[in-house]
Amino acid sequence: MDSKRLEMLKQIASALAAQFGPNCEVVIHDLAAKDPEKSIVYIVNGHVTGRRLGDGPSTVVMEQILHGNENPQDHLGYLTRTPDGKILKSSTIYIRDSRGKITAILSINFDISALLMMENALDGLIHTAVEEPRGREERITVLNVSDLLDDLIEQSVALVGKPVALMNKDDKARAIQFLSQHGAFLITKSGDKVAKYFGISKYTLYSYIDLKQEEKRHEQN
Repeated sequence: MDSKRLEMLKQIASALAAQFGPNCEVVIHDLAAKDPEKSIVYIVNGHVTGRRLGDGPSTVVMEQILHGNENPQDHLGYLTRTPDGKILKSSTIYIRDSRGKITAILSINFDISALLMMENALDGLIHTAVEEPRGREERITVLNVSDLLDDLIEQSVALVGKPVALMNKDDKARAIQFLSQHGAFLITKSGDKVAKYFGISKYTLYSYIDLKQEEKRHEQN
């Protein structure tokens, strides 16, 4: 990302944070960063999530780094949970260069925890005996990269549909291939944690990853 574009994004980020106050965190991620776990190049009100300059990305940012979708849609107004339990209303905006390539992400995270408490208190006062049907709840995504691996492991186990103790070789291979496809192994020392969790050796872990890559090569030929 060039310096002029970065300075413009910093100006916008500072303005947004000033407009909405200390509960509004605004973050700039550089998708060209050499280390995907250090994508944050600017952050205002980092106390909202506890992140700092040089910290890592959210699930949404990690997926963009991994898959490099050329035309992703901005993701606006979704819910995010921080490791300490705050509920945030978040938006992810993709920034393109003059050639249309996505080089950065502008993220806005507004802490609505107190507002939700107020909503619950008011709801208890005004609700009627006949409950109205509620809309489908949004999935609350994990924000901090340190918790991203745990979240992906949970998803891989849910995908297989059985606990690790009951998984056979094919089940474990399927779970690990899911992790590989969703960027789990971009996270530092993730291989050790995944191998230990599934009760396999590092050699077996990498053989499962290579198996998926080999299948892709056969499909392309």
